[in-house]
Amino acid sequence: MKTEVYSWRIAPEVKSDLEREARLRGVSVSAILDRAVRDWLNKSGSLDGEEEQARIHAAAAKCFGALAGSPSRSENVRKLVRERLAKRYGR
Repeated sequence: MKTEVYSWRIAPEVKSDLEREARLRGVSVSAILDRAVRDWLNKSGSLDGEEEQARIHAAAAKCFGALAGSPSRSENVRKLVRERLAKRYGR
């Protein structure tokens, strides 16, 4: 049962094409849009929420603990960059 409403703006010629196609097929514009969205979601390989979160977590886990440094390093970044630039360019 469809209970949700979603609206978006489309070009007038796209609307006309959708309405014409719906008449030719004997279905509603809503049915065509629903089918188009479902096909797109299937092709895009979208995952359900839990699977998506697991995939993101697994990708991020590869980086856990990979950053080295100390709080003082981030506080001194301006000084460190200037020193490196001075060393490289003799300024």
